Amino acid sequence: MKTRLALLLTLIFSVISTAPSSAAGDRFALVIGNAKYPDADAPLKEPINDTHDVADELKRDGFNVDVGENLNGDGMRRAFDKLYGKIKPGSVALIFFSGFGIQSNRQSFMIPVDAQIWTESDVRRDGISLENVLGEINSRGAGVKIALIDASRRNPFERRFRSFSAGLAPVIAPNGTLVMYSAALSSVISDNGGDHSLFVQELLKEIRVPDLAAEETLNRTRVGVTRASRSEQVPWISSSLAEDFSFIPGAPGGPRPPSPPPAPPPGPVATLTPPPPSAPPPPPADPLPSRPAPPAIEAPVIPPPAEKPADKSDSSSQVALADDPTIKSLTAKIAENPDDTNALYRRGQVYASKGAYDLAIKDFDDTIRLNAKDVEALNNRCWARAVTGDLQAALKDCNEALRLRPNFVDALDSRGLVNLKSGMTKNAITDFDAALKINPRLTSSLYGRGLAKQRNGSISEGNLDIANAKAMDPNIIQEFDSYGVH
Repeated sequence: MKTRLALLLTLIFSVISTAPSSAAGDRFALVIGNAKYPDADAPLKEPINDTHDVADELKRDGFNVDVGENLNGDGMRRAFDKLYGKIKPGSVALIFFSGFGIQSNRQSFMIPVDAQIWTESDVRRDGISLENVLGEINSRGAGVKIALIDASRRNPFERRFRSFSAGLAPVIAPNGTLVMYSAALSSVISDNGGDHSLFVQELLKEIRVPDLAAEETLNRTRVGVTRASRSEQVPWISSSLAEDFSFIPGAPGGPRPPSPPPAPPPGPVATLTPPPPSAPPPPPADPLPSRPAPPAIEAPVIPPPAEKPADKSDSSSQVALADDPTIKSLTAKIAENPDDTNALYRRGQVYASKGAYDLAIKDFDDTIRLNAKDVEALNNRCWARAVTGDLQAALKDCNEALRLRPNFVDALDSRGLVNLKSGMTKNAITDFDAALKINPRLTSSLYGRGLAKQRNGSISEGNLDIANAKAMDPNIIQEFDSYGVH
């Protein structure tokens, strides 16, 4: 491992909390602007000003807002942990991040100012995964999740291990999520040299329009940015919102008072020494500690499932899926290059997240045909086959994924689901136990183990696992219902 470089500049750290007002309700926001990266030639001009403007607007819209400036890795993790702690079932949680972002291993990462990135694996070590953040927010019960990411910038880190800046990857987010990037997938922009980004200027303009649904607000922002940049910058949007939400609260038709004039520029930010975290963050799912997995146990006979979840792959649903902006973008990439394994895999993930399992399996088939050792694709095909009831094939996929990566926590979790649906409760408990030893906060394994223990006769132990899983993720019952497990 390369020696970590010392920071060349003094880290300016500040997290500014605003006390909740009576209008804040259950709206919570974390707004982060990272501008002073020691590895960059000069500080970014836009993030700090944009962060203050976005925070001020969200406060007027009834959000309880925390602001972070120039946060290092520990500072970002503590800021997100603080946000997680505020979330209540049914609340709205919003994150805004302006700074550098990098995609790696098919995920997008927000980069702290002290990141030491020399190889791609360093991105996953030092960066903050957007998908993990949204998953954690969802597990706390938030009804509406919104992520506004202004991080599709050319950055100094990728030049060390890539010949180009790759932009951001499509995010696979839980239901009830609205995500917007300031630029198209896999594309990057440069700061415009001004004090504010074009993206934030257009975003704030549309947020201030009363009686607009959030999706319409972001769609109008995309149009505004596209026109102003003469199509050189086209923001990307992905939405799975299941309920109405608008930035300006209040009854329909009740316009908000005019926004006050912008506040004067903030004074110097005090330099603080970040306090040590009260508790270490939960262990990431990957990379994983070296640990042998339990032996693969092939069931001699796997009974068919009692019921098969409906697959949303009929002709009318396929038309709706084809209009999804994420799927459109990925399909265009695949049309240009049918052997683009990254696009095939990501489209398969999107199909699976929308319940189109047969379409997902086809994409994972093509991904594995092109790379038989793609353990993520093998695991995802295992899971999709388990949901649809093709349990023999699912078990084979999970066993192969675990042969290639013996302590792959996601494959252990998926194989536990296969064994649970197959009636092999002891095998399911073994797999879920192994997964939870690696990641104790994996709610799907905790809930699955609870069901397996109940079916194996350990009722009180099973009830305890299920209660703990429901406390961590109030939506876990509906998730397993969608898998055909009740």
